[in-house]
Amino acid sequence: MAGVARPNAQRQKSASSQHPRRPGASGNPAKAAQAPTVARGPATFRDWVGGARLRTLPLAIAPVALGTGAGIIAIPGEAWHPWRALLALVVALGLQVGVNYANDYSDGIRGTDDVRVGPARLTGSGAAKPRHVLIVALSFFGVAAVAGLALTIITQQWWLIAVGAVAIVAAWFYTGGRRPYGYYGLGELFVFVFFGLVATAGSAFVQALTVNTEAWVGGVGIGLLACAVLMANNLRDVKQDKAAKKRTLAVLVGPTVGRILYVVFMLVPFGIAWAFSLLYPTAILVLFALLAALPACAIVVWGKTPRELITALQLTSLVALVYGIGLGLAIAF
Repeated sequence: MAGVARPNAQRQKSASSQHPRRPGASGNPAKAAQAPTVARGPATFRDWVGGARLRTLPLAIAPVALGTGAGIIAIPGEAWHPWRALLALVVALGLQVGVNYANDYSDGIRGTDDVRVGPARLTGSGAAKPRHVLIVALSFFGVAAVAGLALTIITQQWWLIAVGAVAIVAAWFYTGGRRPYGYYGLGELFVFVFFGLVATAGSAFVQALTVNTEAWVGGVGIGLLACAVLMANNLRDVKQDKAAKKRTLAVLVGPTVGRILYVVFMLVPFGIAWAFSLLYPTAILVLFALLAALPACAIVVWGKTPRELITALQLTSLVALVYGIGLGLAIAF
């Protein structure tokens, strides 16, 4: 532990080879100052980019693309609003990156990331000060808030401010605060609602000032794929999360049921895409994403190593991106 004297060299070596637990950390700035750090060099630019967890960004892009497509058909004969779509994308990306850094901060000061099998975290590894990670997280939430305010002014739908505020609060308390709901098996519900239904329906609404059936149903498909991404991530970390008392859905139901749920989350959206193809024939092309989805399912069901589950997570993110953009284009054109 940095800053604590050891009576002999052997104990110094022991301290540098293990990440100390952070008892009492609650995921708030007041506790961050009390969290001990791990001896490691300062974070590089590459470390900070890694902290943004770029592989999760398709979960922000997909619902905006699908929702925009759904919104376009709701205003027949009128031009679509590309600037509104761009602002909606900034909101979604800001929330996604913000929640990634917020998770890094909160899990790090709580000690959940002391032992990881996935990519190293900024806070948990000691590469960055908790306060700096918190500032970056809040900055991205701020970017999302500014873009959301701009959309509110453009559309004159002032109630959107409340929706944005709820989304930011939900993003923070996913792993932050004294009782983060992500530690009680509710993470999948969060991503389904906010990165599925809300993001898709919201993107459609800012285009047409209404939400059609295409947006709601498409949001279900996107939301389930977001759940699949989270389940793949949590299956990888199930042993470590269980030891850290982080009760993700994968921990609560166990790896076997978790793998089954992943397959359900992954394949049901393709049934939705097929149903869309009855009205929008080109939507059938979205089924080509099964070329990545089926291998991902096989890896999750039969894979045994963290590396395999990381590969499945990457494939799932790719599927979500193809699904959202493909279905959005099929609906719009």
